[in-house]
Amino acid sequence: MAVAVNSQLNPLENAERQFEEAATRLRLDAGVKDMLKKPRRATIQWLPVMMDDGTIRMFEGFRVQHNIARGPAKGGIRYHPDVSLEEVSALASWMTWKCAVADIPFGGGKGGIKVDPRTLSRAELERLTRRYAADLSDLFGPESDVPAPDVNTGEREMAWIADTYSMHERRTELAVVTGKPLEVGGSQGRREATGRGVMICVEQMCKYLKMPLQGARVAVQGFGNVGGVSADLLARECGSKVVAASDVTGAIVNEAGLDVPALLKYAGENRRGVAGFPGAKPLAGSIIEVDCDILVPAALENQITSENAGRVRARIVAEGANGPTTPDADKIFADKGVHVIPDILCNAGGVTVSYFEWVQNRMGFYWPEAEVNTRLREKMVKAFGDVIAMKERTDAGAPGAKVSLRIAAYMVAIQRVLRVHELRGMYA
Repeated sequence: MAVAVNSQLNPLENAERQFEEAATRLRLDAGVKDMLKKPRRATIQWLPVMMDDGTIRMFEGFRVQHNIARGPAKGGIRYHPDVSLEEVSALASWMTWKCAVADIPFGGGKGGIKVDPRTLSRAELERLTRRYAADLSDLFGPESDVPAPDVNTGEREMAWIADTYSMHERRTELAVVTGKPLEVGGSQGRREATGRGVMICVEQMCKYLKMPLQGARVAVQGFGNVGGVSADLLARECGSKVVAASDVTGAIVNEAGLDVPALLKYAGENRRGVAGFPGAKPLAGSIIEVDCDILVPAALENQITSENAGRVRARIVAEGANGPTTPDADKIFADKGVHVIPDILCNAGGVTVSYFEWVQNRMGFYWPEAEVNTRLREKMVKAFGDVIAMKERTDAGAPGAKVSLRIAAYMVAIQRVLRVHELRGMYA
């Protein structure tokens, strides 16, 4: 029996729909749209890895460079059983627009390996990571393609990649990858950067809407590095009340407010997750539908669709993840008056501090955490203001046809990328 495919859940199709709407608003011709939409290069690899028992297992890997007009391709590497070329292509395009919105000199890239890392030993993961890095050593480089962590990868994997690349180059080259441990050229504040960027964007949105952030009820889907840090900062620095949290182990709720530091400690112990946390009760329904003021989807793509968007009760959706909301859900939110802080703006804190790390590696001088956080805030506040200004200009020019923050962010990004293409000219 054939299974119907829900095209709403195709991340590449969703990314292209978002791009098309913004490009149409900007009145770009078909050739220009095609040039900006298509990836520069897509690579598929088959990676043989020697397992601990002596057998050889093949893994499928991907790396996509979407656009490098503004600088080297920049984007994470994820390890997940559902990784596909379409997903990686969508994520690479989002990285192009994210870097442009943040106004940092990178293009967009993304990588992934189809694997469940929980099924591999540490030694097997290291061999797989090094094989992937070695196979792509002709693409990677500080001036060409700079990877970073993503889902199920982190500082450890980035250190392995930096070492593998350095061995092939016969010199130490730390700027080839970001998100590294501090001892291997990492930046202060990098681990918290994406979550801190989410918090800054929520602050700015609440100011824009004249909505109090002190005491606001927050629900976080994906209580990992991004969601956990977002929750901690919103509670600790903004006085918000985190009432619900979820991860792969389950979902929990406490209407009086979760003890976020205690939950972070509990969830981090032996990676056991949020389920069973003694300071809360299990959540029966979906965390997407929890009664809250601010919803932070910080898990994977396609979490909010036309099927559940109508049941979202938050006033603000702050996208800590890439592509958590489908275009069809965006339309429902527009009708409901739900304000979405789009992923290419909201979670740009990570790539911004990755840029800072790259700069520090290249000049061999490292900044204290307070300076990193100050520079990050300046970048995020400026990016938010640029998107709001684009929205207000566009709305004023077309009364009755208001543009969403997502499309406004795309318009800012597309204009910046296109301007560089125009200035550089067309190589023939």
